[in-house]
Amino acid sequence: YIYRKSMLSPYCDKCGRFLPDRYVEGTCPHCGGEARGDQCDKCGKTLEPSELIEPRCKICGSTPVMKETEHLFFKLSEFEDRLTEWLEDKEYWRDNVLKFTRNWVKGGLKDRAITRDLEWGVEVPLEGFESKRLYVWFEAVIGYLSASIEWASANGNPEEWKKWWEGEAKHYYFLAKDNIPFHTIIWPAMLMGHGGLNLPYDVPANEYLTFSGEQFSKSRGVGVWIPDVLKKFDADAVRYYLSINMPEKHDTDWNWEDFVAKNNNELVGTYGNFVHRVLTFTQKNFGEIPEAGSITDDDKKIMAEIENASDEVAEAIKSCHFKEGIKRVIKLAQTGNQYMNENAPWKLLKEDRERCATVLHVCLRIVKALAVFSTPYMPKSANRIWHMLGYESSVDEHEWKEGLSELEKSKLEKPVPLFEKLEIGEITTDEPFAHLDLRIAKVERVREHPSADKLYVLDIDVGELGKRRIVAGIKPWYDEDKLEGRKIVMVANLQPAVIRGVRSQGMLLAADDGTPSLLVPNGEPGERVFADGIEPEPESIVEFKEFEKMNMKVNGEGFVEYNGRVLKDGGGGIKPDREVAEGTGIH
Repeated sequence: YIYRKSMLSPYCDKCGRFLPDRYVEGTCPHCGGEARGDQCDKCGKTLEPSELIEPRCKICGSTPVMKETEHLFFKLSEFEDRLTEWLEDKEYWRDNVLKFTRNWVKGGLKDRAITRDLEWGVEVPLEGFESKRLYVWFEAVIGYLSASIEWASANGNPEEWKKWWEGEAKHYYFLAKDNIPFHTIIWPAMLMGHGGLNLPYDVPANEYLTFSGEQFSKSRGVGVWIPDVLKKFDADAVRYYLSINMPEKHDTDWNWEDFVAKNNNELVGTYGNFVHRVLTFTQKNFGEIPEAGSITDDDKKIMAEIENASDEVAEAIKSCHFKEGIKRVIKLAQTGNQYMNENAPWKLLKEDRERCATVLHVCLRIVKALAVFSTPYMPKSANRIWHMLGYESSVDEHEWKEGLSELEKSKLEKPVPLFEKLEIGEITTDEPFAHLDLRIAKVERVREHPSADKLYVLDIDVGELGKRRIVAGIKPWYDEDKLEGRKIVMVANLQPAVIRGVRSQGMLLAADDGTPSLLVPNGEPGERVFADGIEPEPESIVEFKEFEKMNMKVNGEGFVEYNGRVLKDGGGGIKPDREVAEGTGIH
């Protein structure tokens, strides 16, 4: 199912290179949105660079030409009927995934190139293709299988992988909607072509989680960074918010006001409040889990409600409707609060201690159920509840049905609150990087430095900051005509310096692995460049020694980052103008 074929590929005469699909930008022919040469994020369609309207080179902005080159192709068209038949019984898939996939196949499948003209990537082990690299969409999905084979070999049983790929194991692929066709069409077709391997059972793809209205995506440099969030907030509070706000059916938005509100109203006010008040009142007045006396009809309704919750949460998780599952957990906590308020054990304590003990016993059954049912969502908090109930084991050592079992007689220690209320004012950052004023600038004129062989003098336009002149040590690597008219990223508030007799009002940024590679912005002159999640608060002047402390480098996806935060402008993440090794520094 793989064959050779000549094709036209985008080539930039100004840059003197074939352009990867993602380095060609233009207008999507399907929806009219801004798109890359491989895919439109707005409508989700995969594309070929030649399909873009008004294509342009992301590096220099010029219009690429289509140049003939030979590549390997995958016969995707051969699998159209087989994929159509395979999709017939997938009614249990999420509606958005199934509809998207069926429409894609119905529109007709085209063969796809599996190699490209690049210096970096997985080499092609065929004569005549030494300068080619495997296309990432092709080799990346094979990693599911190759990782399994590697795992089996590393564990001393090289054939063990077959149990998971040739047996009855069900394969679930969790991803975002932009990756749907690769996992519901292309990867299944590849597996069919090989034969004898398990096809995907379910692909529960989410819609987009946005951050303040922008697409939440590491590759595009938009979002919040979990290591930073965990320094300030309980991990289970973050897990809860991600679960209750999961974009299963439509795009949802992460915003801090909503995060604080859900933490305070649902985790603290409902879930945590019920658990804490039950354990506190019981420990204070009984010191142990009390035995139940006579069970009323209301008590039986609560026990039935626990059983219903067990079934519904389990089914929601099994069918990958995780949002429904966590909502059902919170509903059970609400039921517990209502039951406790209606039965008022604080009154029964004086009037009918036996009935008080029974009410608390029923409440503790809810608490135990909450611990079990919450484990997939909030494992840390679930385990804390489990231990506060007197169990020495971990809750995740038990089966799901443990949430319906009787309580064990045990002493209760003084409980502590599960969650803390938050204030929106607590969510602040104090990053040295915020002091930098990074801007996009356009090179208007390039001159040789009058007294330095390796330096250029650049006249640049920095938009609202006006015209400036900077000195740059890139002459051995960049010709004048390839610099004039292109956009760069610069430090606009760096202490001005006189370099070999010429005053420099800033510094351009480049990835440097021994050969400088200028950064490629997406926006217009004067637009800010910033690290995702760090609000720029630039100082008027930053000294060079302070700038040197900023640990900027290229990450594994080719984007420039600072301490794990992608540098971006309004158009997305920032990359160098050529592919460099992960960890390459920015100077």
